[in-house]
Amino acid sequence: MQLKIDLHVHTHYSYDSLITLEELVYYAKKHGLDAVAVTDHDRIDGALKIAKEADFPIIPGIEVSSLDGHVVGLNLQESIAKNLSVSETVYKIHEKGGFAVACHPVAFMKGSVGKNVNARFDAVEVINASAIPFGYSVKYGEKIATRLGIARVAGSDAHYGPEIGYAYTLVNAELEVEEIINALSKGLCQPFGKAIPVTMRLKREFLVLKRKFSLRDQKRREC
Repeated sequence: MQLKIDLHVHTHYSYDSLITLEELVYYAKKHGLDAVAVTDHDRIDGALKIAKEADFPIIPGIEVSSLDGHVVGLNLQESIAKNLSVSETVYKIHEKGGFAVACHPVAFMKGSVGKNVNARFDAVEVINASAIPFGYSVKYGEKIATRLGIARVAGSDAHYGPEIGYAYTLVNAELEVEEIINALSKGLCQPFGKAIPVTMRLKREFLVLKRKFSLRDQKRREC
């Protein structure tokens, strides 16, 4: 069975994302996905809650801010501490039974792990739909994955509903989280995707700023 999965999505539990549970499910289905990995910044409570509430397959995960760049951990039930070295972060993910991905390893303004990617990782996110510059990121992500001989995956890094599914991974597995992770670890997957359009990025940034101002005004009124 070949599954179409976006392995990198942020929900409103991330400080910089707008995506609600309803929007996550709506756009995932609209864009023909079979599952989505929820990978909020430095927290997993939202992913675990959504996995229980959504009528759609969710892989719980987290995007960890290590001292050397961001690392995505998939198939986790516990949070991973931030501000550890990249090697310690990968170790902690594995210790808790997770799957460690070097997300957007070569991209500007994204906390990329870059030269710190090593063979301890389980996969490299060679296609990240939010990465800038997109072509450069894909080219060098491919080189890193080939050099290390580890799995190649893709994710949208969506922070706004319509961005979900712009990049995805085709995985040869049954629709069970453990089966998907097992297939990824064996390299039974292929990355696909394209860059999120500039107009969509701009709209997302406008809406994020609007939300920030709204929350600030609300706090002022409460004071």
